[in-house]
Amino acid sequence: MCREGDEAQDDCGSREEWTLLFWTSLAVIVPVIITLWCSAQRSKRKTHMKDFFRKSKHGWHYTDLFNKPTYCCVCSQHILQGAFCDCCGVCADELCLRRADRSLSCKEIVAPSGRDGAMEHRWVRGNVPLASYCAVCKQQCGTQPKLCDFRCVWCQTTVHDDCMDSLADADVCDLGEFHSLIIPPHYLYRVNKLRRRHPDEYSKLGSSCGSGWTPVLVLANTRSGNNMGEALLGEFRTLLNPVQVFDLSELTPSKALQLCTLLPPGSVRVLVCGGDGTVGWVLDAIDTMKLKGQDQFIPRVTILPLGTGNDLSNTLGWGAGYAGEIPVEQVLRNVLDAEVVKMDRWKVQVASKGLYFRKPKVLSMNNYFSVGPDALMALNFHTHREKTPSFFSSRIINKAVYFLYGTKDCLVQECKDLDKRIELELDGERVVLPSLEGIIVCNIGYWGGGCRLWEGMGDEPCPPTRLDDGLLEVVGVFGSFHCAQIQVKLANPVRLGQAHTVRLVLKSSKMPMQVDGEPWAQGPCTITITHKTQALMLYHSAEQTDDDDDESSASETESPTPHDSPRPPGPASARA
Repeated sequence: MCREGDEAQDDCGSREEWTLLFWTSLAVIVPVIITLWCSAQRSKRKTHMKDFFRKSKHGWHYTDLFNKPTYCCVCSQHILQGAFCDCCGVCADELCLRRADRSLSCKEIVAPSGRDGAMEHRWVRGNVPLASYCAVCKQQCGTQPKLCDFRCVWCQTTVHDDCMDSLADADVCDLGEFHSLIIPPHYLYRVNKLRRRHPDEYSKLGSSCGSGWTPVLVLANTRSGNNMGEALLGEFRTLLNPVQVFDLSELTPSKALQLCTLLPPGSVRVLVCGGDGTVGWVLDAIDTMKLKGQDQFIPRVTILPLGTGNDLSNTLGWGAGYAGEIPVEQVLRNVLDAEVVKMDRWKVQVASKGLYFRKPKVLSMNNYFSVGPDALMALNFHTHREKTPSFFSSRIINKAVYFLYGTKDCLVQECKDLDKRIELELDGERVVLPSLEGIIVCNIGYWGGGCRLWEGMGDEPCPPTRLDDGLLEVVGVFGSFHCAQIQVKLANPVRLGQAHTVRLVLKSSKMPMQVDGEPWAQGPCTITITHKTQALMLYHSAEQTDDDDDESSASETESPTPHDSPRPPGPASARA
């Protein structure tokens, strides 16, 4: 009896263990299956929507969560997720998306003008911007928890539902605050109707867009720095004609800039959203336009800095980096107020030793050329970014990685005894080098993410620098630690001189080199840097860096022109 009771108890315990194991397994497996199924459905839906978005005339973007109260423009219901058009602002939930695509038209990039040659408003109901005010009663719009009020997709005017009938000139759109930057649809319509494509014809058509019409083209690199390019593209498409806004991951600058040849000569401004490398890419495309005989259509270039270093942007007064601290509207206002200046561009020719039958490597330089520790840091950073690009999506992370590589080089000193491996000539004169680890050839005032390299601590007199003087500044550094000291103004660089032509001969071994942040490892060679051309840039004089503020407060009697500012050309500076 006792044995039978024990066996029954063991059987009962075994059943309980199997039951527990079954439910535990079920609790683990079922969520995994559900997750995998949801992931597969989400992927399938994403692929389906991507195909639908590609065929649509709207610029649809899907979001899982709107960042403000949003209502469907079709069914008027409140929605948390759905799609929105970054061109016209139409929003729709997933069920109403196809109906919205059919019944609600987007911005027309090419269209004839209305009656009397005037352009008509294009109204979209609901989801007006926050803090927008009615053009009639001056009260805030969009305050009711429903689909209400209207916004014009061109001039950005907002009007209450009840005030629409009282709006003066309700049918006439003047394109709003940025009318001088927008390419009107009727302009492109008239260009398409031209029988003779000639610059004079474009100028005549441009006069109908008003005096001072300087259309802007926006070229954004969505992969630069902190990955803000995608969001900026949408904001610019909302404010401008979508035909003016280009994603450089989909279209090269050379093709985007061909729009300049359909606009009045000398009127176009180009806003480059990206880092210094993106700016160089665009300037190279402009040089290609010159080779095609399109000099009269050359645009003026300005910068919205999205990269890591942004030294060229800093030099031109556009700041060391953009992170959304000012609205896009203010960026366009700054573009309107900017002044045109000239900037030297340089040709870097690298002829490898012993390869006489191979054409020399030719690069364009806007910022600086260097050989030594800073090029080594850039090379290490570039190598690891190519392996894991998703990790380097933040400007702060990028600078932290640079710091780590600089710290490593302080201990290893891979570039020591540079003076024994390289020869330097400035305008044909040999320069005796001290015991250096690096040589930097600068065209602009800023280097290394905001450091004024040529000035150093600012406690020693040095020849002035300008963007358009046809001179390069050549300095030496003793290593990574010396570079760090210069950046925090605890040391001066070794000023080797200024020159119109710079020649370096690498006699032995491989050395890291870089041009404008694009690094490579180079064997024995001869490097020659000569003047190439000048680019037309836009300079924002109202922008000041922290260093400018310190210096201006220290002395009010000095000229307000910032260092390395593009002043009118004067006598060439003598070599140091």
